[in-house]
Amino acid sequence: MTILDGNHISALIKAELKAEVEKRLSFGKKRPHLAAVLVGNDGASETYVGHKVKSCEQAGFSSTLIRLSTETTEFQLIEEVKKLNNNPDIDGIIVQLPLPKHISEDIIIETILPEKDVDGFHPINAGRLLIGQDGFVPATPAGIIELIERYNIETSGKHCVVIGRSNIVGKPISVLMSRKGYPGDATVTLCHSRSTNLSSITQQADILIVALGIPNFVTIEMVKQDAVVIDVGITRTATTTTKSGYKLTGDVNYAEVSKKCSFITPVPGGVGPMTIAMLMKNTLKACNTKD
Repeated sequence: MTILDGNHISALIKAELKAEVEKRLSFGKKRPHLAAVLVGNDGASETYVGHKVKSCEQAGFSSTLIRLSTETTEFQLIEEVKKLNNNPDIDGIIVQLPLPKHISEDIIIETILPEKDVDGFHPINAGRLLIGQDGFVPATPAGIIELIERYNIETSGKHCVVIGRSNIVGKPISVLMSRKGYPGDATVTLCHSRSTNLSSITQQADILIVALGIPNFVTIEMVKQDAVVIDVGITRTATTTTKSGYKLTGDVNYAEVSKKCSFITPVPGGVGPMTIAMLMKNTLKACNTKD
């Protein structure tokens, strides 16, 4: 069994990005600049944004963090996003999700210019992904693909089962795994909450990608011998073994499943760091398109 080490691979990517940034600067070009907007004080969102800002520093990027109160109206947030759209020094924009319930996530996502939408959530970027055109791929699916590629995992002709059909992970990774070329050319089954006989489907998977948000949902009985298992889920669960009183738990029962699979991502330290690394990669791509 091989651990798909997202911490290690993301560190390599950030070092590669830093070298590219230094090369840009040596030619008198601008430093990539990522702007993040955080609405409210959700603990998990604070943590995620903090990691993104730190990663910008590590990769030699500039970053701007805009904090807005929970009471911020939808109109006020739209105006903030428009300011970033119109700022020529800003290459990439992310609005941390989830947003307060009185703000439409769809409207905010569509307000971000597609060429600055480094999260890859804008309908134009989603459409480009679907028909195989160049655009920004959502960072988590892009991170999964990068892990598969860096560990030379065979995908052609393999049966890939995806559990979860979100626009952020499930749908885009199903498209990426079924596209022509490597990593791709897989036969993909997309499962969800209404899928029946789920275990019988997952037991057929050569590659199992789980993005549900239900801790320890996938057990050893659901996994084929020597399958590749990629766990996207991350949930804070209560524990008495840490000072904080909680631990981060994936959708896969790692202790069980790791004994049966050929490759597996840990939680934390698997897909999460890759998501941030690919966000940085998208920001550099956005910056390069302006040259």
